[in-house]
Amino acid sequence: MAANQDTARPQNTRSIMGFLQAHAPFSNMNEDHLAHFAEHATLRFFADGDVVLSPDDGIVKRFYVVKQGRIRGERLNPKADKTETTFEISLGECFPVAAIVGERSTRTLHRAAGDTFCLSIEQDAFITLFSESESFRDFCLRGVSSLLDQVNQRIQSGAMASMGSSTSLSTPLERYALRNPIVCSPDLPVREAVARMHQNSVGSIVITDGERRPTGIFTLRDLRTMVAEDTCTLDAPVCQIMTKEPSCLPAQADAFDAAMLMAEHHFAHLCVVDDEKRLIGVVSERDLFSLQRVDLVHLARTISTATHLRTLVSLRADVSRLVDAMLAHGADSGQVVKIITTLNDVTVRRVLELNIKKNDPGLPFTWLTFGSEGRQEQTLLTDQDNGILFQTPEGMTEGQAREKLLPFAQTVNDELAECGFTLCKGNIMASNPKLCLSDREWDDWFTRFIDASTPQNLVYSSIFLDMRSVYGPTDSLHNLLKKVLTRIRKNELFQKMLAGNAFQRKPPLTMFRNFRYVSDGKKRSLDLKRQGLAPFVESVRVFALANGVECANTLERMDALVQKGVFDDKDGNAWKDAYSLIQAIRMRSHQEMLNKGEELTNYIDPDDLNPLDRRILRESFRQAQRLQQKLEITYQL
Repeated sequence: MAANQDTARPQNTRSIMGFLQAHAPFSNMNEDHLAHFAEHATLRFFADGDVVLSPDDGIVKRFYVVKQGRIRGERLNPKADKTETTFEISLGECFPVAAIVGERSTRTLHRAAGDTFCLSIEQDAFITLFSESESFRDFCLRGVSSLLDQVNQRIQSGAMASMGSSTSLSTPLERYALRNPIVCSPDLPVREAVARMHQNSVGSIVITDGERRPTGIFTLRDLRTMVAEDTCTLDAPVCQIMTKEPSCLPAQADAFDAAMLMAEHHFAHLCVVDDEKRLIGVVSERDLFSLQRVDLVHLARTISTATHLRTLVSLRADVSRLVDAMLAHGADSGQVVKIITTLNDVTVRRVLELNIKKNDPGLPFTWLTFGSEGRQEQTLLTDQDNGILFQTPEGMTEGQAREKLLPFAQTVNDELAECGFTLCKGNIMASNPKLCLSDREWDDWFTRFIDASTPQNLVYSSIFLDMRSVYGPTDSLHNLLKKVLTRIRKNELFQKMLAGNAFQRKPPLTMFRNFRYVSDGKKRSLDLKRQGLAPFVESVRVFALANGVECANTLERMDALVQKGVFDDKDGNAWKDAYSLIQAIRMRSHQEMLNKGEELTNYIDPDDLNPLDRRILRESFRQAQRLQQKLEITYQL
């Protein structure tokens, strides 16, 4: 009987293959490619302090994988005129990827930290693997980004198993809009438009001009409203009852863009157009969520039309199920936090609307939100950070206006707490008289805030400089934000103090011993919010405010900073990927806590993670260190 392929291989080759299979990217490579690596590998020993690779060695000719011990990366810091450790490579990790792919020398000195063994292959064997193994090539070219894909795929497949879905939120809209949509001219009678919809079994008809550009849309919901309110007859032209200027997205947009637009504005159809704004298709809520048990658009609409507080309270449980559904549909961590924030916004607006019906304070106001909700980065664990901006009505003082608004705000804060938005321990809430201010008072507040860089103001910076409106007129807030950005750009001292404050948010890595655990009684725990996400959020905020970036979302700020040339494109992508990974692990941890009936926290024990998650979590923290190094150099901290 012939020996199988595995037993035919030498014991040493099988041993090396077994080691490699426990570590990414080798865990995704097929056995032939692993055997090629193992058969060409040599085991090399380096004593503590030995130089493994140096920029002086010339073009890199070998590729290494750490089998035991650690490798330290060292570079000269010109500012300090001394050599500093810039990274650490440990079990199962490989180096120097960029140098061997680029056929150049390494820019970093690699030194053994303790007695270290490395598996090593020569350049020819590396080139063969690079050419023949797609997963290995993807890792070499994209680094941590390719590992992040693996994490997202695993999270998605886990959610998929429970949701039983096959649609992806990354699917381009043109895939959903293959059918020619039903169209008509503006003068077509409503009766004939409805007949045409019935004949084609569709829920909408698009009204177009002579060049096939959408000018309106008429849906079955519009028909029901027309009949119930008796707004016109069936013989009237459809242009009298249609929804004018329907929402449109380009064919290149994806299903997530469509879902968010529908959830935000509570409609069930949108038009897909080409580069010339001509109609090419219609996408419906049903197209996007036909296989989901929980539908984003339907849930948002149900929340926005709830008639009682108790209904809003009961609907909060659906948000967790929706997160599983979104993950199953391919949503990444950035998309999921936007989904959660959107549903939170809809809930807040509905609580405000219900209270205005019961006890209208009698003057217009803008409901502000700060912090993570202001950045559209909320997860299932959230508290309230809100305020009120108002314009003082004629014949009334600011104090009198505030007296009308504060009882209303107190009721809203209490009811939001019933809906799961816990009361802020620091009293950053609209019911606080110090945060229920006129436009003039907010302007004065920010002027003092920026001019007097006190320790308390620096703490406030992480809350109030990430601000947006959830309800009410937006012009006053837009004008306020423009003034705030202008003041910050002109105030270099405030920028430097912001940078110094952000620099204190150290990622949880020690020099040589991997993770630095929290020191507040949690044994072997990392706080993914304070230790993991905050270094990115705080650092990016400084660069964004200093360079006039108006958006508050961290990922959008990074994109804007790349476009402005403040961040290098490769650095920007690496930092976005690292931030997204930490957020993804945090959200998955929240889902697991909910499934076990545990209280939500931001703490994780890295020993509970699999080797891949631990590795790229550590790499993500290193990327945070790199971002902080840029902050340190820019502001000479």
